Amino acid sequence: MHVSIVGSGYVGTTVAACLADLGHDVINIEVDEDIVATINAGEAPIHESGLAERIADHAGTRLRATTNYDAVRETDVTFLCLPTPQADDGSLDLAIMEAGAESLGRALAGKDDDHLVVVKSTVLPGTTEDVVAPILEAESGTPIGEGIEVAMNPEFLRMGTAVQDFLEPDKVVFGTASDETAAILRELYSPILERDGTDLVETDIREAELIKYANNAFLASKVSLVNELGNVAKAYGADAYEVLEAVGLDDRISERFMRSGLGWGGSCFPKDVNALRAGAREQGYEPELLDATVAVNDGQPRRLVALLADHVPLEGARIAVLGLAFKPGTDDIRKSRALDVIDALTARGADVVAYDPVAIENVRPDYPDIEYADSAEGALADADGAVVATDWPEFDDLSFDGMARKVLVDGRRIDVDEDALEVYEGLTW
Repeated sequence: MHVSIVGSGYVGTTVAACLADLGHDVINIEVDEDIVATINAGEAPIHESGLAERIADHAGTRLRATTNYDAVRETDVTFLCLPTPQADDGSLDLAIMEAGAESLGRALAGKDDDHLVVVKSTVLPGTTEDVVAPILEAESGTPIGEGIEVAMNPEFLRMGTAVQDFLEPDKVVFGTASDETAAILRELYSPILERDGTDLVETDIREAELIKYANNAFLASKVSLVNELGNVAKAYGADAYEVLEAVGLDDRISERFMRSGLGWGGSCFPKDVNALRAGAREQGYEPELLDATVAVNDGQPRRLVALLADHVPLEGARIAVLGLAFKPGTDDIRKSRALDVIDALTARGADVVAYDPVAIENVRPDYPDIEYADSAEGALADADGAVVATDWPEFDDLSFDGMARKVLVDGRRIDVDEDALEVYEGLTW
């Protein structure tokens, strides 16, 4: 099929490259000329496992990028993969989505063939039908349902594993208003839907919009509950991991997302949970459990620094922060717990030396006054203490020989030789 993707962030670039990998002809539309040039040169504009290889394979053949919205006329389906950032009150800022819909609608004006517009960005229920669809209709001059159709296809991509998550998903969700629209999406996704282990959920548009929020809210709440239980376990002097491992054997609960530690960050969980909280309040409902989920999560970095301060006087101390990305496998630092740890350490007068395999240059502009190391061992050299904020595999089996004081507070449960340390403290175990 001929597909256009509006937006070249994590979602848009991944979707474009993966659809090309499935055999579709894909045009990526992006306002940033540098990103367009990067994709057309066969290079990935972001760090994501497996993405660079696919762009290199398909650029110039089944995949190309452009700044010209008129390219959508060459396609049958357009995915809107645009940012929906968080406003100051926690609600969604739809300005970029609205601008993209306007440009798309103008480009579709006078197109003879039918066109399907699929919202893939995370938006609250009602956005596709009440915001995007009217804009498309007004700008194109074509009534929805009479030449232009809209649908919702939420993404469930985890940074660091986004390519695998797209090609080998647990589920694919289609929110449509007609059987014909659903049939188009089934054809588009057919290689994925034919694989064992992929469930297809077909529903109305509003339900599809809410499924993404419900999914992330549940996972975020599970992480915060696990961290709360871990904090209780530590208060009792019990090993939280032994406790939670046993809890995870209950098939109603499962063992996934049972690692207590620093909590969740990134672009999805914080934004989605806050948007759902704000949306619930607009509907007259107080989301008390989600409020508590956020409160527990926000407190974990402070707990880590307080635990370190129990063993190392932080004023003037040299503290190594290992890991800056919000999770391993990505260079994304949005809402990274590591940054909260750095803020807390510097507020207490510590001198921070940080290391991350891929994310240092994303942190440096906002934190120009801290020191950056070229390796984990370099960060640990002469350090009075260290914290682990991201569980990169290379942090397993670290050597602590060069530390001034061998004190480590582990916020991610890495594989460490505790006998090589004076003090090894896990955040909650």
